[in-house]
Amino acid sequence: MKKRLIWILVIIASILLGGIGSFLIFGKTNKEELLPKQEKSEGLRGIYDIDKNINEKTIDNYLGRSDTVYRDVRMLMDTATWENKGGERELTGFVEGFEVVPYAFLTEFPQEYIDQKASENVSGLYKGKTLFSLDKNGEYVANYKESMEILEYLFPKDKYIFLMCGAGGYANFTKQMLVSLGWDKDKIYNVGGYWNYEGNHRISTVNNYGSEMKYDFWKVNYHDINFDNLSEIK
Repeated sequence: MKKRLIWILVIIASILLGGIGSFLIFGKTNKEELLPKQEKSEGLRGIYDIDKNINEKTIDNYLGRSDTVYRDVRMLMDTATWENKGGERELTGFVEGFEVVPYAFLTEFPQEYIDQKASENVSGLYKGKTLFSLDKNGEYVANYKESMEILEYLFPKDKYIFLMCGAGGYANFTKQMLVSLGWDKDKIYNVGGYWNYEGNHRISTVNNYGSEMKYDFWKVNYHDINFDNLSEIK
């Protein structure tokens, strides 16, 4: 009887030690490391608020986090002449894990940005319907009853948000908008532009079959906004 009791105690101790060991090993490795504190890059990239630590060169180290959402704010086919500045109108690819939510559908472009792009020979910025408009004081005003609900769904406040676009400009404006409407600026990172991406998780949308240039946009997790189904505020 005494021997049996000893064996039972040994088994219980083994289970307890095994559980503690698993927690120490796997609990620590599964817990996501804290993100580095935001720090602006230097020069023009800093003006666009592109982060110095998490950007096109390092983003691969921060993919797949459960506490983070990844948003590429370009259009599938931009209306602006980005080719005049060495960029692209077409979304020729994206970083794995990023979902596409066009900034152009969120709000209108500030006039100073339109003027700046014109001076750089970039014209044709999108002028269609948007969830929000900018008033004369630079405040964002909802154009539809569902505008805020959509924004909160696409950019959840309880997550870190990584923003990317072509070169960093659209991502910068998206961050400014979210912060102005109540989002925590410390949880939103502008990680730069896809055109400068240097990682190994690039997903191309370019269709190389046939002579005509086509794009496999079916690969893109794309959030379109059907404005015709929304309730306009008049």
